[in-house]
Amino acid sequence: MAFSLKAQIGGKHTYQFLNLVSSPKQAALGGKNITGYTYDPTSALYNPSTINQEMANQLSLNYVSYLGDINYGTAAYAFDINPKLGVLQAGVTYINYGTFDGYDELGNETETFSGSEVALSVGYAYHIPNSRFHVGANLKGITSKLESYSSYGGAVDLGLTYLDEEREMIISAVLRNAGSQFKPYDEIYESLPLELNLGISKKLSELPVRWHFTLENMQQWKLAFRNTARDETDLDGNVKKDNPGFFNNALRHTVLGVELFPEGGFNVRLGYSFRRSEELRVIDQRSFAGLSGGIGIKIKRFRFSYSYARFNSTGGSSLFGLNIDLNKDFE
Repeated sequence: MAFSLKAQIGGKHTYQFLNLVSSPKQAALGGKNITGYTYDPTSALYNPSTINQEMANQLSLNYVSYLGDINYGTAAYAFDINPKLGVLQAGVTYINYGTFDGYDELGNETETFSGSEVALSVGYAYHIPNSRFHVGANLKGITSKLESYSSYGGAVDLGLTYLDEEREMIISAVLRNAGSQFKPYDEIYESLPLELNLGISKKLSELPVRWHFTLENMQQWKLAFRNTARDETDLDGNVKKDNPGFFNNALRHTVLGVELFPEGGFNVRLGYSFRRSEELRVIDQRSFAGLSGGIGIKIKRFRFSYSYARFNSTGGSSLFGLNIDLNKDFE
């Protein structure tokens, strides 16, 4: 007896957790923001060229209530090496997939199992003398355990940032997850989720507003794919296949974000991911997929952040963050 099965579309790389958002601020700004040249050391997890002196002695802790029973988080800390060498950043990203009921090929119940993955990183940035350019790199060690299978690998991120402080403009490019598995789960070595992102950000001169424009996954032009659930069948049984065009594909690379009062003690962040909106939208339903938003509040040495990212009509994810300035003495 034969059965026909259909599963999810896509899924070409391992260690996909490396591309999850690293902080509430990044999530609120659309999920792929790389132009965060601020105090927050977790921004360096996505773009190491943003490591700067303002991050020194800052500790950031972030937690995400994700889909189902999945939870993940990040932590980052930056410290001064010395006045000549500058700042070094260290970070960790982890994800726990929860507990699963096990069954064999005949449907008989077996033992429960779980899965988790962790990436440890160290990053450094260098300001090219007599220029506005900053270059940076992250080195990452990756471990993964899914049921009884385990794997480990390594990767590097390479970033370049142009910082124009007079015009309050930031232009960045980052190549992420260039690496490989050192040990596969079984026998087949899988590729890592390599991506090239480009971004530009600028603060308006007359208003307390900073906008962000990001182009994601530029290493692969065609992100759009046929979704068979969106095929249309006429009364004669003819099938019109779903076929996203050039404009639809171009938009899927685009992520927009805006910050209100970006340098204040209280700020508001909004974002929109066209790709998430298009891939998660439900036909003939308004789900607001792709929208995200959040706030940040500073109280003395502490900065609290929260964001909410919308996936579809059934829910989204909440992200919580705490940044602690360790440069100041506790009262």
